[in-house]
Amino acid sequence: MPADLAEKTDRYERMLADALDVAEPRPPAETPLGVAAAEIVEMAESYLADGRHFRADDDPVNALASYSYGYGWLDAGVRMGLFAVPEDTELFTT
Repeated sequence: MPADLAEKTDRYERMLADALDVAEPRPPAETPLGVAAAEIVEMAESYLADGRHFRADDDPVNALASYSYGYGWLDAGVRMGLFAVPEDTELFTT
């Protein structure tokens, strides 16, 4: 059964927004790794905003792609150890 585009787009938007809410940068902001963490957050937030723009323009395919890319950036940062996340979350692939 194919995935419903509207449901999947809603789910990925929530997932990215929730992930941004819980991910806390680990390195001090003034260090090179702190700068990298800040850049990852900026990318994820930008993709979230882009996705919402695409949704407002009735372009769910590009909205879903934006949410997916933003989540991928943040998830990669978590896997690299740049972010602390709650142990009981299923938002990340740690």
